[in-house]
Amino acid sequence: MVEENQNEMNGQQGLDGVEVNQLLTGTVSRVDEKQALIDVGYKYDGILPISEVSSLHIEKVADVLSEGQEIQVKVIRLDQEKDEMIVSKRAVDAEKAWDELAGKFESGEVFEATIADNVKGGLVVDLGVRGFIPASHVERHFVEDFSDYKGRTLSVKVIELDKEKNKVILSHRAVLEDEADKQKQTVLDKLEPGSVIEGTVQRLTDFGAFVDVGGVDGLVHISEIAWNHVDKPSDVLKEGDKVNVKILKVDKENERISLSIKATLPGPWEQATQDFKIGDVVQGTVKRLVSFGAFVEVAPGVEGLVHISQIANRHIGTPDEVLKEGEEVSVKILDFNPEEERMSLSIREVQDEKQKQETKKEVAAYQAEESNANGMGVTIGDRMGDLLKKFKS
Repeated sequence: MVEENQNEMNGQQGLDGVEVNQLLTGTVSRVDEKQALIDVGYKYDGILPISEVSSLHIEKVADVLSEGQEIQVKVIRLDQEKDEMIVSKRAVDAEKAWDELAGKFESGEVFEATIADNVKGGLVVDLGVRGFIPASHVERHFVEDFSDYKGRTLSVKVIELDKEKNKVILSHRAVLEDEADKQKQTVLDKLEPGSVIEGTVQRLTDFGAFVDVGGVDGLVHISEIAWNHVDKPSDVLKEGDKVNVKILKVDKENERISLSIKATLPGPWEQATQDFKIGDVVQGTVKRLVSFGAFVEVAPGVEGLVHISQIANRHIGTPDEVLKEGEEVSVKILDFNPEEERMSLSIREVQDEKQKQETKKEVAAYQAEESNANGMGVTIGDRMGDLLKKFKS
């Protein structure tokens, strides 16, 4: 009985002083398809089964190990009768990995991981334990096909860790979002209200356009797109357009930027100084009728007043006796003050001028007719006689 107990103790201690759970450093002496032999300095090599090589599934041992490579292994089983020592590389890697991952999870450390495989729902990495990057945590944008990620190295951080369940969840998207947030703060610190910079239209909505100004999106409200009225931003802009924008306001706390495109363009009255001068006759649209006259738009954002006395060449009591809103009219510019954004217009003078021109044409036609008639020996009396005959008949 004493001898059996002694043999049992010797078995627990292992052959040649080797014990189960002991860590050994050795050299790969032979690589077979499903196992490797590890020379750990004892009278026989340790056997490393393919299932104990890696935390991930591998097809053959040579995918991970090569002869002459030095590795650390853990003794997981001893067999005295067969003189076998079964060792595990996976157990050593996992023990180290859990300690390291716990520290990285606590600190939020970003580290590099090489993609070992793509599986349904995401990507797999070998960290000494199996790490998983869910599809929704690979990029900030949707990725349809992950096949080209195998072999790539991504910066990741641990977002979930559970040793008991052997769960390690990683995220590359979280790293990208952190970088974007830092970039956003850098940009926000540099942006100065009043400055003009170039941006790219990223997205159009019913109420305006979001423009990228260096990694941060700012809003150009629909009222700030153009000087003239805009029904829909898509009528004027499209995604990808390069535009100059003026920074109106920067709210660093709420990360909001207000931008204007129209503020970078010549104002309507500034442009009007190049397009109009006193005495010009131009087309306009009646925008509003008031008791003392009518406001007529002669260019987007440029309205002039037609005083009631300048609406018609006859007396009228109210502008709506002659005009209606939306009507197209010809007006003459009587006075123009772009600094004060004022313009005085006249419909009556256009009508008077038109009447004068028609009268001149009638007189010229009559004179030409008289000249022709005199050349044929026909007198005014003769012509009057002809007219009387026509009248009587």
